[in-house]
Amino acid sequence: MTKNVGILGATGMVGQRFIQLLSKHPEFDIISVAASERSAGKKYEDAVTWHLNTPIPEEVKDIEVVPTQADKVDDDVDIVFSALPAGLAKTVEPEFATKFGVASNASAMRMAEDIPLVIPEVNPEHLEMIKLQQEKNDWDGFIVTNPNCSTIALTLTLKPLFDKYTFKRVNVATMQAISGAGYNGIPSMAILDNIVPYIGEEEEKMQSETLHLLGSANGGLVKKANFPLSASCNRAPVIDGHTESVCIEFEESDLTVEDIEETMAEFKGLPQKENLHFAPENPVIVRKEVDRPQPRMDRDAGNGMSVSVGRVREDVFENSFKYSLVGHNTIRGAAGASILNAELISKLYL
Repeated sequence: MTKNVGILGATGMVGQRFIQLLSKHPEFDIISVAASERSAGKKYEDAVTWHLNTPIPEEVKDIEVVPTQADKVDDDVDIVFSALPAGLAKTVEPEFATKFGVASNASAMRMAEDIPLVIPEVNPEHLEMIKLQQEKNDWDGFIVTNPNCSTIALTLTLKPLFDKYTFKRVNVATMQAISGAGYNGIPSMAILDNIVPYIGEEEEKMQSETLHLLGSANGGLVKKANFPLSASCNRAPVIDGHTESVCIEFEESDLTVEDIEETMAEFKGLPQKENLHFAPENPVIVRKEVDRPQPRMDRDAGNGMSVSVGRVREDVFENSFKYSLVGHNTIRGAAGASILNAELISKLYL
């Protein structure tokens, strides 16, 4: 049975991506879109400045935009997808959670102790916190968040290795696409012919969220994974697709490149076992070419939901290996992540 869904922040970049990805979804029907007061009352096609390279889906063009208030959204909605900015999400999402399920891409609630932060292939068991969250807050709905875009791509590649081997330390350097900052996020004169070696709070998010995702949940509290992780984050002149260079030092002394590649390539999670609509066949795709992955060529792998890995090789440090990865930051790293979360929740809890 299909579920009715709404989208908060529907006119922004991530909101548009939600519209695009959900428009043909066989299990979710868009019946409500919410945005700022200046957009409220307009038809969606009149309220939005559409930036994606596909047309506005016909089925949403005439939907009237409502204010971002829980009492203004259709009561028939089962799940709302939040693409709100963090400052607004912090107050608005709990209001919506009193009556709706909220699948959030916002950062505001990610590290709250009773809010699941989830990548379905990595830590689906953290969704058990939903019941505790509802009891604690007396909510009929809930909030589930997905991590930062760069964190998602990294953690999908770490998960199979983390489950099988012991990490001594992990280092990652990112080259992140400009779409991660929103359409008006970076002036062209700042990014053309340039790399900006700073993204506010990004390094801290990667370091804390990754360890949280790989940790164990017990009674609504998460015990973080216990290894040091260092991140350096850079903005690069690429539209979509984050590239990351990763180095892992292992406790094990007998690993080979083939061990690393096979472990990642064979990785499957609960979404694959449940055959969820938005789940890629392979969460991690290992490429053998010497010059791959590249964002322009690999960001759309698995309909944008797979992370591509290449250049797996030994590092100069003892028991260390390094590799490059590319993940689509606005699909697997944002809207697609929330949709996959909602599919799994729908399957298990609704």
